[in-house]
Amino acid sequence: MPLLPTTPFLLLAAACYLRSSQRFYNWLLGNRLLGSYIKNYLEGKGMPLRAKIFSISLLWITIGYSVIFVVEALPIRVVLALIAIGVTTHILHIRTFK
Repeated sequence: MPLLPTTPFLLLAAACYLRSSQRFYNWLLGNRLLGSYIKNYLEGKGMPLRAKIFSISLLWITIGYSVIFVVEALPIRVVLALIAIGVTTHILHIRTFK
């Protein structure tokens, strides 16, 4: 889904794996590419500044593109902008991992 950063989906996957299979949950946490993001978030360390900048930039680029070129209905444009503001606020409130 191009409108949201990857992190919420990783956390949702981790939550689902935790409830369904300890083996899959351990696999997800042990994944060399994605596991560190989930571990840092769960341990309260936060996320790296580079990941925050990338996530917020990608979020605004994709939602901006959708608002300008894809969606014509004003109410949907407003909803998309509110989603972008909400997600940006959430990401900015996450502790920055050094």
